[in-house]
Amino acid sequence: MGNLFCCIQVDQSTVAIKETFGKFEDVLEPGCHFLPWCLGQQVAGHLSLRLQQLDVRCETKTKDNVFVNVVASIQYRALANKANDAFYKLSNTRSQIQAYVFDVIRASVPKLLLDDVFEQKNEIAKAVEEELEKAMSAYGFEIVQTLIVDIEPDEHVKRAMNEINAAARMRVAANEKAEAEKILQIKRAEGEAEAKYLSGLGIARQRQAIVDGLRDSVLGFSVNVPGTTAKDVMDMVLVTQYFDTMKEIGASSKSSAVFIPHGPGAVRDVATQIRDGLLQGSFAEQS
Repeated sequence: MGNLFCCIQVDQSTVAIKETFGKFEDVLEPGCHFLPWCLGQQVAGHLSLRLQQLDVRCETKTKDNVFVNVVASIQYRALANKANDAFYKLSNTRSQIQAYVFDVIRASVPKLLLDDVFEQKNEIAKAVEEELEKAMSAYGFEIVQTLIVDIEPDEHVKRAMNEINAAARMRVAANEKAEAEKILQIKRAEGEAEAKYLSGLGIARQRQAIVDGLRDSVLGFSVNVPGTTAKDVMDMVLVTQYFDTMKEIGASSKSSAVFIPHGPGAVRDVATQIRDGLLQGSFAEQS
């Protein structure tokens, strides 16, 4: 109906290319326009000014001979003031952009190791954007942004990288565990040393108390019973302790069997051995 009345409509964010007898004449902006077809005027086509996105998947090889798929996302749009160039100079815009992306990625990635590709993906995206901007501006297109959205190595390579990472983490965990066990052993050894030291102090004080008690008993008995010597008192005290010990061993149900001589003539030998041991211990502590 619009062609019948020589009127056309151009939608928002779109421009129309006006030709007269097949020759470019003007760029029609959004709105209603009068084109008398009888004078050879017509619309050759429409061009969208909206932002467009093209995802390009490129397979290439890194410096360490690992094949990867690099996915680049290109955001571009046609320039309104260069709409005639964008319409006439390129027959397939997407294929042209894809060719430039392939060229830049396959020139940049082979110079990098696989780990460096992941670390320098922003530099790769910048190189692609600069090359596209320089090439596509002559055709009336603006490159808004270029992103490297994915880097996919071979599945076997990904599995190997995960195993290397897991092994490194296990090694760190083993080192931390060994360090913790080392600290526990050191603390345990320090505690045992302190316990033995305190136990030794306790035993030494116990022996000193026994010696002091025996000395006081001997002195008290000698004063209260005239005519007795210190040796007689010591023999009597030791014999008394000997029989008390035998009584305690017999009264305990869980004690082991102890075989010691306890005849009439052996009591004196036992007393002599105990007395000599206590005296040696006392002299050692005093020295």
